[in-house]
Amino acid sequence: MSNILLKLFVAGQTPKSAQVIANLFRVCEAEFANQYEVEIIDVLEQPQRAEQAQILVTPTLIKEIPLPMRRLIGDFSDAEKLRAVLKIQPTTSFTT
Repeated sequence: MSNILLKLFVAGQTPKSAQVIANLFRVCEAEFANQYEVEIIDVLEQPQRAEQAQILVTPTLIKEIPLPMRRLIGDFSDAEKLRAVLKIQPTTSFTT
């Protein structure tokens, strides 16, 4: 079972959506190793899920686990901002 559960809401299979997905997975792999799970929801294909989650803008990322639940809107290219907003500590420290 994953320690981190994320839901990413995107609008269609566009180059922007592909970039957002790539950014999110890059940050998650670097920061959280194999301790995360991402569910990608296309709001054009599943509008009811977007309505249930009260998604008004895409891309929107929801961290469901660990609590508290948090939301982030953006392209997720900044690992520090993503980690700070989601309040998740990395599993390993990386030096550059």
